[in-house]
Amino acid sequence: MNNVKLPVGISDFHKLRQNEYYYVDKTNLIKELLESRIAEVTLITRPRRFGKTIGMSMLAYFFDIRKDSRKLFEDLKISRDIELCQKWMNQYPTLFISFKDVDGLNFQSAMKMLRNQISWICNEHDYLSDSDKVNENDKKIFLKLQDISEENLSEDLIKISVATIIRMMNAHYGKPVILLLDEYDVPLAKASSNGYYKEMLDVMKTMMSTSLKDNSHLQFAVVTGCLKIAKESIFTGTNNFISDTIIATHLNEYFGFTDQEVKDILKDIGLQEHFKEIKEWYDGYNFGKIDVYCPWDVMNYVRDLRIDPDMKPASYWKNTSDNAIIRSFIDYAGSSITRKLEILMSGGYITQKIEENLTYDYLHASEDNLWSILYLTGYLTQVREQDIGEKIPEGLAALAIPNAEIQEIFETTVQTWFSDSARSWNRHALFTAVWDGDSEAMTREMNTLLRMTISYHDYREDFYHAFLAGIFAGAGYMVESNREHGEGRSDVVVIDPHNGRVAVFEAKYSRTLERIEPDCTEALAQIDDRMYAKEFEDNYDQVLCYGISFFRKRCYVKKK
Repeated sequence: MNNVKLPVGISDFHKLRQNEYYYVDKTNLIKELLESRIAEVTLITRPRRFGKTIGMSMLAYFFDIRKDSRKLFEDLKISRDIELCQKWMNQYPTLFISFKDVDGLNFQSAMKMLRNQISWICNEHDYLSDSDKVNENDKKIFLKLQDISEENLSEDLIKISVATIIRMMNAHYGKPVILLLDEYDVPLAKASSNGYYKEMLDVMKTMMSTSLKDNSHLQFAVVTGCLKIAKESIFTGTNNFISDTIIATHLNEYFGFTDQEVKDILKDIGLQEHFKEIKEWYDGYNFGKIDVYCPWDVMNYVRDLRIDPDMKPASYWKNTSDNAIIRSFIDYAGSSITRKLEILMSGGYITQKIEENLTYDYLHASEDNLWSILYLTGYLTQVREQDIGEKIPEGLAALAIPNAEIQEIFETTVQTWFSDSARSWNRHALFTAVWDGDSEAMTREMNTLLRMTISYHDYREDFYHAFLAGIFAGAGYMVESNREHGEGRSDVVVIDPHNGRVAVFEAKYSRTLERIEPDCTEALAQIDDRMYAKEFEDNYDQVLCYGISFFRKRCYVKKK
């Protein structure tokens, strides 16, 4: 099936089905929501790119009374339930609003984006302005909301906008309204990052409250986001309310791809041989009792494989979002957090309390909040007891990095952090020791810097090579790693062209502390045996050669 059209970046259900894109059937989400509906408002939280928007779009097309969706749902699982479809398909006025684009560097620009979104929604439902069943005062508000050129539109009108539209739709159709709010917390996340959280919280809190609290015009509401914002913060007064998070066991198969779904995709497209690397790179998320893959990653990689069958897996997820959360986490890191990060990045797990009810303004208020954020946003996943063979203490969760893609994101972020941090460290004493040939002082200073780093990969040699190069980078020196010369490659060469001098480093990783000195001697001998320094002797006044051995966060330096 090489002619299969892959829906990369398509989140509109109608477009996907109308144009015959490949669709992994998630329509039983409709049945699950309707049959288990014990609350008026359902909040579904999942990480980014796990199919929330396409799921909400699918719900909108199914319920919307203005549409005829029979052809869109033809041959899909939900169509087999004839009675349910007769009762619910295109039978209710449906209001679908996405907040994913409500962004701004300040409150004014964010409000303009929000106002534009509301204006667009009003124009989509323009028929309400002419309805003889709608209250005239509501029409006046509606016309103001509809006018995108209305520069002086008050915050108060925006706050009641959604509730007003719902009331008008209910009056027009004579039926209660189904409300679908997608990515409800994006405006708050952006506000928190840019310093206007309290102002945006006030707007969103009132908008949600007036729409959801004791609203007789509402049939039910489904709300999606990344985080479950504390009820007292934004869902105040919303009594008939349930949430479905990644910890829950209810709707998890509908957000993300299951193992079988990935196998089916690969079979349909003829790429079964790539299942192993897809599983390694994009699986590993344990949502409730379901193991899922990130759909965005799977579809992107499958698309690239069709273009180039030799394509290696890549990190697609990081390119869709701001990974500043990891960086801020690392910047915050004390000794406890640093140690836990090292365990995670070495393939281990940590046990932490998970706080599901968070507010963006208190994300950094505690270490528990920080780990909770990494978990709830998809940077960590929960490990089950049967997978680790240990009993997890009551009230705690075992957390690990889910897959190779997220591992790469962590490593890249840590490497960037180290490079940035190294520039701020006082390295004067170390540089002086290098050019003075003082190996004892070098040992002392480098041990100090090692203790300040976040290490990973179980202290493999590539970590220490990066550490060495990072120390000298950005300090006015030319730094070359694994340069070929003589009869091989030295690990790191530092060149000071202004003063005509070079330092050649050969590094060794010691497997025990007892081996640290003999390994250092071996490294120094390797420089001699393979003539690493020879090519520099004619062009530089001073060529210094150092053997250096590492064991965890300790090192030993010798000079030739």
